[in-house]
Amino acid sequence: MKIAGIVLIVIGALALVYQVITYTTTEKDVQLGPLQIQHQETHNVPIPPVVGAVCIVAGVVALAAGAKTKL
Repeated sequence: MKIAGIVLIVIGALALVYQVITYTTTEKDVQLGPLQIQHQETHNVPIPPVVGAVCIVAGVVALAAGAKTKL
């Protein structure tokens, strides 16, 4: 339970710091025999700050639950 709590807190902190995930894909436009024309597209996936906050709160709850079961 403690490990899951720590992981959730780290993920929540990263979500608050990096509010956008960016990735690049290569799209094939035309292929005529051995000739190919391609282009790269950059995509952005926004992460709302609420997601980071919820992960941090869930991590704190998981840490507290893990501490109570050890007593």
